[in-house]
Amino acid sequence: MYSHALQKLLNSADAGIGHSITVKHKGKSYEGVLLPSTEMGDPDMLVLKLPNGYNVGLKFEASMTITKGKAKESKQLKGEVEQELGKKKKIEDIKWNEKKPRISLIATGGTIASRVDYATGAVTGKMSPKEILSVAPELAEHVYIKDIHSPFTKSSEDMDHKDWQEIAELAAKELNSNEGVIVTHGTDTLHYTAAALSFMLRNLSKPVVLTGSQRSSDRGSTDAGINLICSSIAAGHGHMAEVGVCMHGAIDDAYCLFIRGTKVRKMDKARRDTFRPINDLPIARVWPDGKIDYISENYKKRSKEEVVADTKYESKISIIRIHPDADPEILAHLRREGYKGFVIEGTGFGHVPTQARKSWIPEIQKTVKDGIPVVITSQALYGRVNPSVYSNARVLYQETGAIPGEDMTTETAFVKLGWVLGHTKDLEKVKKDMLTNYAGEISSRTLPESFLY
Repeated sequence: MYSHALQKLLNSADAGIGHSITVKHKGKSYEGVLLPSTEMGDPDMLVLKLPNGYNVGLKFEASMTITKGKAKESKQLKGEVEQELGKKKKIEDIKWNEKKPRISLIATGGTIASRVDYATGAVTGKMSPKEILSVAPELAEHVYIKDIHSPFTKSSEDMDHKDWQEIAELAAKELNSNEGVIVTHGTDTLHYTAAALSFMLRNLSKPVVLTGSQRSSDRGSTDAGINLICSSIAAGHGHMAEVGVCMHGAIDDAYCLFIRGTKVRKMDKARRDTFRPINDLPIARVWPDGKIDYISENYKKRSKEEVVADTKYESKISIIRIHPDADPEILAHLRREGYKGFVIEGTGFGHVPTQARKSWIPEIQKTVKDGIPVVITSQALYGRVNPSVYSNARVLYQETGAIPGEDMTTETAFVKLGWVLGHTKDLEKVKKDMLTNYAGEISSRTLPESFLY
């Protein structure tokens, strides 16, 4: 509820929730639709939905004036407000063309399935898979989505390896009866899931396209529509048989990038084009009109192989980040807690404190001697771990048995280690598997043009 002072002002203008109003506040004029005060918000804060789809809060002042019926209210805006006020909003069924490539959708939650909850003022996951698709009815121009699944609805920060396994099992089943799969997912840990599916889906013969959005689907600025359209084109028409992320390639709505799942990383908290390739080029640029421009020739092609879900996974592993004053006792502590493997995110070419007051060499030696693998990656996102450049690195790799992580991202190395350890605990086999390129995670050479792509 609004405060007594605000409600009195609204009553004097005969303005209520859902009405178009003009508010003059601190010398400026705002036109929009009146929304209810959030339960946990400031009752002296007037909430308006502007014609551009954004909301604005205006703090009550004695000089504030309100006039009813002056704002230009579009049909889209009216529909959004009715939805936000909890009124029944009919979602028009998309008319699918069965002659288009048949793909399936696996919806798992995240911002793409979210809208603003006006009880709390927060973004919350509320949309059904059908509602998600209604954001982009243009999908029917490119594909036929017959099967829609929602195994769970979670924010991506709440997901774990069991969720990856469930998605992989379902994706394998759908791939063997459709032309491709789209997985909608929260963006915060999307690159972990992309890496996990890259390893868990064996004999991959069709594309698995992960997508999401940086802004909820009820926002005028949402990126969900274009991401879904481009993902459907990649899944239904692309030549690649890869797990990849397909989201905005620029801050505008021009195109999306399809990026290999083991080489992708979220690089910005809010930008639409947050996902970028690391030590790799994007596989393709995907345009919402259906065009696909292949940037790289290095990708697996479609085939008729039967996809198999290989979801064995050891979750008792950890990432440890090297920093000044880092204490190697953390390794001893985690060993005592029963951890089965470690990824140490080192510095530079893959270094750890060696000649330091607290050298990490003895504890890494003890860890490997106990049969627990230690993989070294680098905090420097681009380039390759190199055991031979500096003397400290030579000590690390020659005297401890640590495994250099090549040019894998830390997140990909972490997921891969869990997958490898799910199949074997033999240290030599683990090392061999970690240095084997299973899903494009290790590049034979680093292309200079991939830097900051």
